[in-house]
Amino acid sequence: MGSGEKSLRSFHLHLPHLHHHHHHGKKQTRDVPKGCLAIKVGSQGEEQQRFVVPVVYFNHPLFMQLLKEAEEEYGFDQKGTITIPCHVEEFRNIRGLIDRENSLHHHHHVGCFRV
Repeated sequence: MGSGEKSLRSFHLHLPHLHHHHHHGKKQTRDVPKGCLAIKVGSQGEEQQRFVVPVVYFNHPLFMQLLKEAEEEYGFDQKGTITIPCHVEEFRNIRGLIDRENSLHHHHHVGCFRV
């Protein structure tokens, strides 16, 4: 096992504000479906885009590497939405790889890919 694998295993995700409630009849935070989490994706100088991904992504090695890059870029104390510092198009490609891999193992689709 390489040292990179060991450090990925020690990555802990702290999500203290998963449930955002607004008062006075305002909508909850953009209707993120149960079992999903909103993230922001975008490299420096690129407009960040919002993605809603299944929480099972957080266990996938490719996504764990993106989280490691976010940790290196921003540290563990990100406030608000998790931000992934990679190009949006690269993230879409990674998302496609994860989806294809998951579809080989699971015959159901988690419906939370809204931007």
